[in-house]
Amino acid sequence: MIARIWHGKTPKSKYETYNHFLLAIAIPDHKSTPGLEQLRFLRRIEGDEAHFLLITYRTDMEAIREFAGEDVEKAKYYPEGKDFFLAFEEYVLHYEVFEAG
Repeated sequence: MIARIWHGKTPKSKYETYNHFLLAIAIPDHKSTPGLEQLRFLRRIEGDEAHFLLITYRTDMEAIREFAGEDVEKAKYYPEGKDFFLAFEEYVLHYEVFEAG
């Protein structure tokens, strides 16, 4: 199993609006892709910024390719989300899961 980790940040003022976007668009998209084992979206406010951390667990790199495209290291952004972010982090991290409790 492979964990894919993405981080993004929005202005604090867009915290709830972006959360609704995630529930309506991003999370259903993730869940509709074959090979998804688990999804965790984490969020917190730090000063005037809202941080979002997405960790998805997929069966293998092929399942990640199904979701992200051929360049699996690049972050996937939705056109509808372009107005939320303070910056677009270009890359994600991947880790092999060797133990799950």
